[in-house]
Amino acid sequence: MCELFGYSAETKYEVNEYLKTFFKHSPKNPNGWGLACMDGNEAMIEKEPIQATKSNYLKERLKQPVLSHNVFGHIRFATIGNEEYSNCHPLSGKDATGRRWTVIHNGTIFDFEPLSKYIKVQEGTTDSERVLLYIIDKINRTETEDKRLSGRERFEIIDCLIGNMAKGNKLNFMIYDGEYMYVHTNYKDSLYYLEKEGAVFFSTGPLTGECWKNVPFTRLLAYKNGKLIFTGKSHGHEYIDSEENMRFIFQNYSQL
Repeated sequence: MCELFGYSAETKYEVNEYLKTFFKHSPKNPNGWGLACMDGNEAMIEKEPIQATKSNYLKERLKQPVLSHNVFGHIRFATIGNEEYSNCHPLSGKDATGRRWTVIHNGTIFDFEPLSKYIKVQEGTTDSERVLLYIIDKINRTETEDKRLSGRERFEIIDCLIGNMAKGNKLNFMIYDGEYMYVHTNYKDSLYYLEKEGAVFFSTGPLTGECWKNVPFTRLLAYKNGKLIFTGKSHGHEYIDSEENMRFIFQNYSQL
């Protein structure tokens, strides 16, 4: 399924070589690519609903330095949602106070009823967009212009949501809220991190011969400027492939 790339650091670092290696994996994930450069509340998102290695735009884009404090990369294997621009990651939206949330997701939400109501209002057709809308909705219900949530309070809200959503669902994702980068995996050996020179890199698989390690499992992490700030408790909901779920994924993909 999809692959993820993330980067967080206090100082900007050119990540082109990591991205070039990452996007070379796109023949196995041919349904779209995306790149987000994020500094504070701003996110510059570039994406196309085609295989990354077939994109002339991406080829030219990576000839220019990709420099930002926070970077997301995504290559899509479509399990839910057609091959179109609105379904490509990263996905982004603002909450009621103007804070921008940007997400990339590798996984499938097989069953989580609270997401159903967002089907009628989302722009695309992916479960990933519904997850984004759900998180923004929960933040909006808690925060106002007069009562802004602290970083710790935002983390605790998302930690609770993810713990509930992870049961029975594959939920590998990264979210950036203009301040913190949230990272989560509940599928073994499917998300790695590399710490170097005051920065942290994330990827579905190691991209170099450097010392990549497994991201801590079944718990939410939050990074700021390349440093781990918050760590949630393990919710214990490991996702394990089943024959029924694999059949569901295959049937959806075959209809694209």
